[in-house]
Amino acid sequence: MDVNDYRVCTDHHKTNNLEDHRALLKVVELHPPEKPMTDPYSPKAIWGRELRHYRETAGYTQSQLAALINFAPSLISGIENGHVPAVPEFAEACDEVLNTGGALTRGLDYRKSKTERYPPWFGEWPIIETKSTVLRTYQLSVVYGLLQTEAYATALFDGDKEAVDSRLERQHVLTREEPRPPKVRFVMDQGVLYRPFGTAEVMQEQLLHVAGAAEASSRVSVQILPYGSNTGLLGSFVLATLQDGKGEVAYVETAVRGQILRAQEDLEHLNDAWETLRTDALPERDSLELIRRTAEERWT
Repeated sequence: MDVNDYRVCTDHHKTNNLEDHRALLKVVELHPPEKPMTDPYSPKAIWGRELRHYRETAGYTQSQLAALINFAPSLISGIENGHVPAVPEFAEACDEVLNTGGALTRGLDYRKSKTERYPPWFGEWPIIETKSTVLRTYQLSVVYGLLQTEAYATALFDGDKEAVDSRLERQHVLTREEPRPPKVRFVMDQGVLYRPFGTAEVMQEQLLHVAGAAEASSRVSVQILPYGSNTGLLGSFVLATLQDGKGEVAYVETAVRGQILRAQEDLEHLNDAWETLRTDALPERDSLELIRRTAEERWT
């Protein structure tokens, strides 16, 4: 599961187990990003440079401006570097202190554009996917976005064409020629095979697409975590191994939003969880047989 799937699937992430909640909170604890992969020409990055221009013209340091507008210096740094999007309240405060004539507030009109396809907390992830050599993901509630069919995504997004187009555009990473597509290792909860999105025909097409993708390429593998295993109750996540030995980045989900994690402690926790999930999951051959059997028996 990934961006926007929360509105239809958050209930499946809940558990009454207190220890599970504590473990989840530990994993999603926020850590400062080390080397965010931000598009320097994205609207929020351009807006951030405008803020820096007005601040420096006014003769303020980030800390001085933070004190004047009652926002944290780290937030100003993140916005100026294009890592964090500004909100109207922040822009209005900056306009007043920096005497911009409302330029920064007007500059936030880019947020109304439908070309801004991803929410701020997810926007970096598609870039990370393109820079990965290996993607390992566990999905508790829905088929991962890179394997979704157009019909399944349409049902998931209630017909939102912009969201569906964005989802399908991300999938090009699996068919590119240069650099080679990343190896993708999927583990899905068995419940994903039975959770309906759209018609029976949509579900059958989706399951057969998943099985076909794994059978067509050695770079794609799919395993099913069977009923009876409690390993994956904490929720969905993805581990991305980056090109050129640049380490790993993770994407995890909560009931509120997704988060991108780089802290070593979090990565170790998720790697341990991944190894347990792979061990508890059915072998790939058995998994593909189950997927095809479910497609034919449940969704016809």
